[in-house]
Amino acid sequence: MKLFVVPTPIGNLQDMTFRAIDTLKSVDIILAEDTRTSSVLLKHYQIQKPIWSYHMHNEHKVVEKLVEDIQSGKTMALITDAGTPGISDPGFLLVRACVQNEIEVECLPGATAFVPALVNSGFPINRFVYEGFLPQKKGRMTLLNQLKNEERAIVFYESPHRLAKTLKELITYFGEEQEVCVCRELSKKFEEHKIGKLPEIAAYYETHAPKGEIVVVLKGK
Repeated sequence: MKLFVVPTPIGNLQDMTFRAIDTLKSVDIILAEDTRTSSVLLKHYQIQKPIWSYHMHNEHKVVEKLVEDIQSGKTMALITDAGTPGISDPGFLLVRACVQNEIEVECLPGATAFVPALVNSGFPINRFVYEGFLPQKKGRMTLLNQLKNEERAIVFYESPHRLAKTLKELITYFGEEQEVCVCRELSKKFEEHKIGKLPEIAAYYETHAPKGEIVVVLKGK
């Protein structure tokens, strides 16, 4: 009767830990954000376990049933498409429900995209603020106004089609001297890091349309 939270690679399949593989092989059921995506990883490591769908569109509906299944004696592992569940991915609701029902939860250490992005930036990162995805409409201006004088490094995720626009918008709040690091496709074949002042990096991505997963790091004031 236990829930394991298991990080999965953010791109490179070799970043799966031995412990994560052993855990997935030992549980009764694997909860996956996208069963098709996770099937590729599980097949690669010859993990043959029942896979149940658990994602942002059904988690409110299924969380109570999952808790009942765990209480009945099943052991489950929660994974997402990439990285650590609960970090800008489904997971919080199930973990909270397990804690409230005194079900043991064990989160394995492993991949998450914002940590290598912070390190690769070369900025002081002994203290930092993680913002996930910035709000697209409601609350966006308020949040950026709150962050513009932040002394700690700020890290957040962004989609490729919004990146150039977001970088230009940040100039309004943080100024033209603000240093930024954009990390793209971390751990993958075409991994890229662009570090410089906001106008320079914004101009680059206006003429070089990015693809893939993106993490942005702003240097603290």
